[in-house]
Amino acid sequence: MMIDAKRTAGPGLPDAAVTARKTAADSPWRQAARRLRKNKLALFGLAFLVFMILFCFLGPYLSPYANGKVDVARLNKPPSALHWLGTDGLGRDVLTRLMQAGRISLTVGVASVVLSVAVGSVLGALAGFYRGIVDQVIMRFADVLLTIPSLPLLIIMGAVMSEWKVPSDYRIYIVMLMLSFLGWPGLARLVRSELLVLREQAYMQAAEALGLRDRRKMFRHLLPNTVPTLIVVATLHVAGAIISESTLSFLGLGVVPPTPSWGNMLDAANSLIDFQKRPWVWIPPGVAILTTVIAINLLGDALRDALDPRLKGR
Repeated sequence: MMIDAKRTAGPGLPDAAVTARKTAADSPWRQAARRLRKNKLALFGLAFLVFMILFCFLGPYLSPYANGKVDVARLNKPPSALHWLGTDGLGRDVLTRLMQAGRISLTVGVASVVLSVAVGSVLGALAGFYRGIVDQVIMRFADVLLTIPSLPLLIIMGAVMSEWKVPSDYRIYIVMLMLSFLGWPGLARLVRSELLVLREQAYMQAAEALGLRDRRKMFRHLLPNTVPTLIVVATLHVAGAIISESTLSFLGLGVVPPTPSWGNMLDAANSLIDFQKRPWVWIPPGVAILTTVIAINLLGDALRDALDPRLKGR
């Protein structure tokens, strides 16, 4: 009976199982991962970002100078065996400050982009799905924000925070909200354009025939198809958010001391003597900003190429 059962099963079932396994192995995400692994610059950028995350978030716990106490006896000391990157104008270890500042800058950049993606994707989905008056209201508000130069607006809001003497701990969260508020309009327009195309596909017509709720259509069938595009755009926006935060902090309008960030570490070298005689004060944060942004851009460009369906055959 067992032999007869195997025979009646036919030779098609094993072939179907093999085909199913091949289909799973050749899913779009796996194909994108293979293309990404072939990109050496992308792997370098990813490895460097992992190093920076470990360096900034775990490094301070290994440093004996994490308390940030002022040491008058070690003001502006050059690099040495005790202080690998020297000390600043208050005798604090520059390497430890660099790690702590990177924690703030990376957190602000990533958190602001996550908020931008959350708000922009939801509003863009509403505009692209319902169209009509909903689309007009959301997109016109987004157009108004897009016409406002972001850097002058950030400078004005930073000056207002300074005038109101907002505590340093709260300024971090306000900077996150400011950057996310200015970042969501572009993401909303992108998601809206994607949904205008996706909602006309055959599977959405089938969902309409089945009588699915609008919320299920948007969050189960439409928005998941925009995830590859959102990943690429969000990755590139992180670099811009880090630069914006560093610019504000450099101008004294973002994160202010004693809370460290890469921007206000650069601002610490605000005299010609510091610039000429104490390069260890301002070069490390400048190099950290430069290398981190380059690594993020390398990874973002590689993700765009890997997730682009038009490059599937390459």
